[in-house]
Amino acid sequence: MAVDEENVSKILSVISHRLRREILLNLSEKNACSFTELMNALNLDTGKLSFHIRSLGVFLERTRTGKYRLSRVGENAVRLIKDLEGWAAEAEVAGKTSTLAIATFKKRTLAFLIDSSLILVISILVTLPAAVSFLAGDIFALDTTFIVFLFLLWGYSALLEGFVGQSLGKRVIGLKVVKMDGKRLFYDAAAVRNFGKAFLLPFDLLIGLRLNDERFIRYFDKFAGTTVIDLKPRVFHPILSTSP
Repeated sequence: MAVDEENVSKILSVISHRLRREILLNLSEKNACSFTELMNALNLDTGKLSFHIRSLGVFLERTRTGKYRLSRVGENAVRLIKDLEGWAAEAEVAGKTSTLAIATFKKRTLAFLIDSSLILVISILVTLPAAVSFLAGDIFALDTTFIVFLFLLWGYSALLEGFVGQSLGKRVIGLKVVKMDGKRLFYDAAAVRNFGKAFLLPFDLLIGLRLNDERFIRYFDKFAGTTVIDLKPRVFHPILSTSP
């Protein structure tokens, strides 16, 4: 089926106006609104709102009570608007990411030591009976504390980095984890990159350093598509200065 490019252009022209997008999004959120409710919600006068509602045309329909709601075309338009907003945010992040500096191995190590020390203290407190047994000479009691330490380190790092891109150690040192493609870092990528740090650190570092790419000090960073940036660098090393 041939696409009518003129209709495509008309649709894009209609939703290119910010106020019309706000009308559609407002109706999507509230299901149906009267003219007065829309006018108050968007802080518009009667003439301006009337003009934009007429412009929206096939995007809207009326209920039996006279309220406005989205037509099927309007619902599709809202999905498009939300996608466009997401793409715009990703493009903005990608533009900023390419000019940020990569964290050095030294700073990343300092952040790791801060986080590890914190988690070690918590692990000892959580497994206090095992720690007491170890001090009393039972070397096998240390296994429990070590296992708890590894899982706490993984969970702690994945949760904080997935939420704000920073563990406490990274916040202190001034580092942040970001996605290489400029998209928002979510918990899945944070969990993947920190799995290597918590459970396979020697392997993670060895393979990562052999990549000879300053963006990926650890292999699981490359696997997750992440890197660590320095929010207050002394020397500038742009992220995209090294070949993939």
